[in-house]
Amino acid sequence: MQTFKALVVESGDPYTAQIRQARLDELPPGEVLVRVAYSSLNYKDGLAITGAGKVIRNFPMVPGIDLAGTVLESASPEYKPGDPVILTGWGVGERHWGGLSELARVRGEWLVPLPEGLTLKQAMGIGTAGFTAMLAVMALEAHSIDPAREVLVTGAAGGVGSLAVALLAQRGYRVVASTGRLSEETYLKSLGASEILDRAVLSAPGKPLESERFGGAVDTVGGAVLAGVLPRMAYGGSVAACGNAGGAKLETTVFPFILRGVNLLGIDSVMCPKEKRLLAWQRLARELPKPLLEATLQTVSLEEVPVLAQAILQGRVRGRVVVKLD
Repeated sequence: MQTFKALVVESGDPYTAQIRQARLDELPPGEVLVRVAYSSLNYKDGLAITGAGKVIRNFPMVPGIDLAGTVLESASPEYKPGDPVILTGWGVGERHWGGLSELARVRGEWLVPLPEGLTLKQAMGIGTAGFTAMLAVMALEAHSIDPAREVLVTGAAGGVGSLAVALLAQRGYRVVASTGRLSEETYLKSLGASEILDRAVLSAPGKPLESERFGGAVDTVGGAVLAGVLPRMAYGGSVAACGNAGGAKLETTVFPFILRGVNLLGIDSVMCPKEKRLLAWQRLARELPKPLLEATLQTVSLEEVPVLAQAILQGRVRGRVVVKLD
């Protein structure tokens, strides 16, 4: 393939995003050439495609923060042609051409082998969102969740939130799903949520400390929602924070940390050691029920992505969007 189809974003005011034929010599350097079968559409991709956020570091850029496909060429000792691989994070789609393309050239260290028990499509149904959700669950478990307490997931109808609800419920926790879209109650309960909590309850101004309720929490929103979660945590509870769609600014007090010993755990899907990365993917392959995974995703073509990019920023997309490229 000397040319291939890709969604390419060019600089300007506003940005322009078009699907065009790209050339092999346009691909950035890397040891491994991958024929991309699937990518996915995430909130950060929506920011990149529309220009709503300054996430792109150089132009032209192919968005798509993850990909799954088959190795075509490799100068890496870890991979050979024909190997199925996945990539999540590492700045692809921001600094390095990403997954919304039929071909990708990447560094070998960014890849992991497709775990046994997953198809390429299922891997992107999980994608960066599911990988982040698993890292959050692992972080909470490392700090011990009180089994007598409920576990909260904010932004529960989104990609990370949906999979966090499913993973926690699968492990037997009583999960409270917070969302601004109460119409998604049936969907969230099908994933295992025991209760739906209106996001407005958390984001409204409140007391420095509220009644102790949650033994653990996965926050995918940030901002005022995270500020509303912290006062509601039980003594010794932990919050795994992995999103800032609601804003990076956090207005809170020291009371949850000093008087209740609350732990705030930062989750970054890029800054993750290889051993932990492999373990998270192996656990996802084993523990995430495939029917539940299928319930969280919709499959679209590359041509549908520009419209869906707007919808995902407006909070109108449920679960995971998988983009088929082969």
